[in-house]
Amino acid sequence: MKRLKLTVNQQKTRICRVPEESFDFLGYTMGWCYRARTGKAYIGTKPSKKRITRICEKISQMTQRQWCWKETKELVGELNLVLKGWGNYFRLGSVSKAYRAVDSHTRHRLRQWLCRKHKVRASSRNRFWDKHLYQELGLIRLERFSTNLP
Repeated sequence: MKRLKLTVNQQKTRICRVPEESFDFLGYTMGWCYRARTGKAYIGTKPSKKRITRICEKISQMTQRQWCWKETKELVGELNLVLKGWGNYFRLGSVSKAYRAVDSHTRHRLRQWLCRKHKVRASSRNRFWDKHLYQELGLIRLERFSTNLP
């Protein structure tokens, strides 16, 4: 490292024994994963919890009350751009649970935003069904995004 004139960050650097431990690198957690159908274990990658939390925070920020003045199609278009970018980056490894969590959070926040925008009571949230969000408004669904992967 001295010959290359590089310094190691002692706080971030650690020795990790795979597969007993997992580690995060470039937004992915590398370690044990389990096949959904068989339960068989393998060493693989999945989006880290920190990155899932970060995308959910970004979606929450985009659907805050202060943005109720925006057109619905405009907001959905912005959400789609963020979701497509995140989905394209995190498409390697076992992503279905992460995609499901992000989709669920996006639906919940968009419904809240629509209720606030249209001044609908919170108990009337059943007005905005999944069909309305995905087919009429054009929100993309990350769960279906992963089926087109090689």
